[in-house]
Formats: sequence, C-alpha cells, structure tokens
Amino acid sequence: SKKLVIVESPHKAKTIQKYLGSDFRVVASVGHIRELTTTNKEHWLGIDMDNNYTPIYEISPNKKKTVESLKKYVKEADDVYLATDPDREGEAISWHLCQVLDLDLTQTKRLEFHEITYNAIKEALNNPRTIDMELVYSQETRRILDRIIGFELTRLLQLKINSKSAGRVQSAVLKIIVYRQKEIDEFNQESYYVLEGDIKIDNKTISFKLVDDENKEIHFENKEDVIEIAKQLKNNDIVVNSIIKSQKTRASKPIYTTSTLQQDAVTHLKFNSTKTMKIAQKLYEGVDLGDGQVGLITYMRTDSVRANPTFIYKSKEKIKELYGEDFVGTAKIFNKSTDNVQDAHEGIHPTDINITPEMLANCADKDTAKLYSLIYARAIASMMKDEIYEHVEVNMSCMNHKLLMTGDERLFAGFSKALDKYDKVERISLPKSIKEKDVLSLDKASAKESKTKGPQPYSESSLIHTMEKDGIGRPSTYAQTLETIQARGYVKVIKSIFVPTEQGKITTYGLDEFFDSIINVNYTANMELTLDKIAQGQANKYDTLKSFCDEFYPILKKAYKEMEKKEAILEDLGCCPQCGKPLVRRKSKFGEFIACSGYPSCKYIYKDEKEGQLCPECKKGILRVKMSHFGKFYACSNYPRCKYHESIKESGK
Repeated sequence: SKKLVIVESPHKAKTIQKYLGSDFRVVASVGHIRELTTTNKEHWLGIDMDNNYTPIYEISPNKKKTVESLKKYVKEADDVYLATDPDREGEAISWHLCQVLDLDLTQTKRLEFHEITYNAIKEALNNPRTIDMELVYSQETRRILDRIIGFELTRLLQLKINSKSAGRVQSAVLKIIVYRQKEIDEFNQESYYVLEGDIKIDNKTISFKLVDDENKEIHFENKEDVIEIAKQLKNNDIVVNSIIKSQKTRASKPIYTTSTLQQDAVTHLKFNSTKTMKIAQKLYEGVDLGDGQVGLITYMRTDSVRANPTFIYKSKEKIKELYGEDFVGTAKIFNKSTDNVQDAHEGIHPTDINITPEMLANCADKDTAKLYSLIYARAIASMMKDEIYEHVEVNMSCMNHKLLMTGDERLFAGFSKALDKYDKVERISLPKSIKEKDVLSLDKASAKESKTKGPQPYSESSLIHTMEKDGIGRPSTYAQTLETIQARGYVKVIKSIFVPTEQGKITTYGLDEFFDSIINVNYTANMELTLDKIAQGQANKYDTLKSFCDEFYPILKKAYKEMEKKEAILEDLGCCPQCGKPLVRRKSKFGEFIACSGYPSCKYIYKDEKEGQLCPECKKGILRVKMSHFGKFYACSNYPRCKYHESIKESGK
C-alpha cells in the first residue's frame, strides 16, 4: 500500500521523499494546476460577475498530463496528503487539487511545515489538518481583484495610450517611482560651503568641523567667509576646551524576513530580488550535501522575525563554540510591529545551525553558498550580545570659533564579530594623548563646496523597503512586481536606480486622472489588510468584491468616455520646444515624421530638412545635429548601436 504526498515542486518532492522512505510516494503538481479561464467568451474575465463574482476555472493546458498522472496516483493510494507551501497560495493549490482530483475536502489531510527537515515532516504527519478555506477565500479574492483591475485597466490603457498593462500593485509601485522622479526634477539644488580642516596629533591626521553652539556643522553662502576663517585658524592657537566620553551600544538585527533578505542581498551580494528568491527557494527545498538533499533554511516567504526555542538554544551553543561564552546574548523578543505584518510563522534562518557555510563550499554553486552564508551570519548575529563602543567628543576653540573632533573606539565586538563581513562600521579612534587645555596646531583648512540634498531616487533595496513600510503588496510579490514594471517598459534601471520612462509617466498620469482613489498607496495597503481579515474570518469575500466593483466600474465607464487618446512613447526623441511634452514618431500618407505627443492641444511638427528624419541605415534612430572639431554633422540617435553619420556640408547645407 502507498501513501501519497502531493507538493508543488519536484525539487521539494525529492527532499521529502528522502525523509519519508518507500512507504510513501511523493509527487509534484509543479505549481498551480488550474487558473481563471481566458477562453470563455461570455465571461471574458474568467468571473461570473452576475453570480456573486463566482470564479470560472480551467485546467492549464500544460498541466493536463500532470493532472492525469495525479489522478492515477490518487487511485493507487490508501491515504492522500497535501503538503503545499504554508501560505495562502499554497493553501489555494491544495484546494484546487482537492477539486480536480475529487478528494473529500473534509477528510483529505493537509500537512503544514515551515522547514523541510525530518523532524518537521514527521511532526506534520502526526498532526495533519484539513484545508483552511478562509485562507483559500483570501487568495481567491486577491486573484479576482487582480484579474478585474489587470484586465479592465489594461484594455483601457492599450486603447487610449498604448500602454501594455496595469495592475493593482504594479501601478501603485510605478506611481511612487514616477512621483519621486517628479520631486527630484523639481528640486532646486543650492550650493553652500563648509570648513574642511585637519589637525595632526602624534603623526595621525584627524579631521574636525566648524560647529555652532549645538555642535551642528555651520553652512556658509559665501566661499570667502570660509576662507577668512581658515586664515584665522592658521594664525592662532586651537585650544582643547573639553573631552566628553560616553559608552554606546549597537544592537544586532533580528533574523531575516523576505523583505530584509531581499534588501541585504541587493546591498551585500548584488543579487536582484528575483535571483534572491530563486536561490532561497532552492535552499528551502533542499541542497545535496553528499548524502541526499537537505532543506537548509526555513520557509522564505515570511514577514515574521520569530525563531523557535530549539533553534535559539542550539544557536547559543554554536556561539559559545565559535566565539566564547561572553558573546552569547539573551534572545530578543521582536513583537508584531504593524498591522501590515501577518506574523504567520517563523522568520528565515538555517534549519540546522551546525550546517555551516563552509560545508556548502563543494556542494553548491557559488551564489547559493553566498546567500546561505548571509542568512547564516544574520541568524548567528541575532542571538549575540550588543557591540559596545566609546564615543569621544573633543570640543575646541580658536578665537570665537567653535571646533569639534569626534571619534569612536570599539570596546567589545559583540554580534559584529559574526557580521562584520557584511555590516562593518568603520570606527576612527582619536589619539589618547589629547588632554584638556592642550594647544593644537592646524595642519590644513579650506573651503569645501557642498550641495543641498533633495529626494533620492529609488534603488531596488530602498524600493522594497518602501513597499514593505507602506504595505504595498506582500513580500512574496515584490520581485515579480519589480520585474513586471521593467518588462512593460515603464521603468529603466540605470546604475542600480529605478528611473521612469516617458511611457511610465504617461501611464501613471493617465491612471491618476481617473483612478487616483484606487491606484494609490493607501488603497492598496488597505486592501491587503482586508485580505488579511478574510484569511482570519473577519471579512467577507463577496462584500469586499462588491464594494470594490461598485466604486471601480463607474470610474472605468467615465475613463472610456473622457480619457484623451495619446501616442505611445517608445523612444526618447526629446521634448517639444513649444509645450515641453515628449516628441513621438507618427505616420501619415506622406511617411513618418516627428511631432508633439500633446496633439491636438499642441500641433508642433518637426520640420528640419534632415534632423528628425529616420536613420537611413538602422531605420530605428533619428538623425540629430552633432558638433566636433571638424564641424557640424548628422548622427544617428541610436549610437553606439548604429554609427551612421553624414557631413552637413556634403548634404548641401
């Protein structure tokens, strides 16, 4: 007799099979086996809108053979266990399996575990549950909302402004990128000057600042004022008035959540969020260490920072072994911080703290080993004592000017002993020979120009942090969302910075004109909270969908009637000299030409004899006037991919 266990991933199935042995058959559905239909002409959304928003599912074409095999395995089995991932998506996959394989919803055993280890699997087998329909309802509500918004808005935008797609989460994320860029573009940067000075003590050069009575650095509008002060410092004694020492601590951070892992992987490993999640999935499902596959980390889709008591105890023993008793900290209790945190299960940490990063050196590829090393170091550090350092302030004066030197000296490494490789803080200590009333000599001083700092553009790390803080989407969707807005041509990543394209701006401003009440950070975050309430049995699927549709569809109808039709901005052709809007390529019976995207309110057409015409070589770029020491010439805007050039003199001008 066989006991059948169904999971999503073949890789995961292989690891679990190792633990369960020959009494069990472990097979994979390879993700979802069915989806909302896209082939029903009457219900093109895949939803019966007139029948309580009932979803209409169909088996995915590429899963029909998988379903046939699963049905065969079910017939041969005495017991069926569903062991999909411990989240809403995993719960929904199990429910779909029940529906398609004709399994009794009230009797089929659902296994829940948060790490793929022998003990976790056995514990789950001894304590099976049934499918949690409230989790399924929550996932189904999200899927229906995303289908309605995605399909309806995409069709509208394709018709009106030639944008490729829209979505509940992706459009909200695009909006914050576009408006941050708008703030950057409108920021009026101003220059100011500060005093940059050094003092040499015991052959060590120490920097100091010119400060006010509150020890804040003084900014000057005029460079000459700083130069004058520098002269005064050079010609007069600098006296040490007081030395203030204080002991400070720096605490360790908790174990990783999905979001913080993605942020640190970008910062320390240069992995994007998609790559990070793929590797984390592999670590969770199992890596072969020489004796079969072993699940190395706990479930990687989580917003919790909790760790189980067994892991905490074993981690402390490992810290003793590696660093000594003095480095063992007390377990920190990190409470659920905001309503956006579900705290459904543990944070991300190694399943066995005795499997060190060094043990992966010959068993895993370099990137897998790097990510495991990062997770391991963070987990160990989270259980260690605080770093202790001494902060020193040397207050000095020269004439009526107040000067400040600061330094730090580490007294006890604490958790940084484990984390310095990734999170090292450079501490510059001051010479111990400095005493009050000492007279010091200036080494050098000069005026340094600085500029006021405006809003900063989003990197992938800061964007993920913002999404988490504002409750936009869920950590499991961050990577896919960022991938989507790039694939749609709405943003470009330039030197690790997210920059909106003109089409991205047009998309956001077009949606803003009509859907500002729905496509915004607050609405998206509140919807996530509502989905959480459905999962907890505190809200209703039908009421949520009805409330949304009652607000959404009247706005959609108005947008179809009033939204201005615009050309897509597919390339950078510059801005209209009359109104400042982007130039676009248009077609007429006379051929292609360059014109303002603001038509019909602006009727500007580029009329230069050659500049603005299509490149005769690549047929993609346009000709622009360039200048070199040989004179003016036409060159293709697609340079360096196209190196076409033409002398203006030779063209008859």
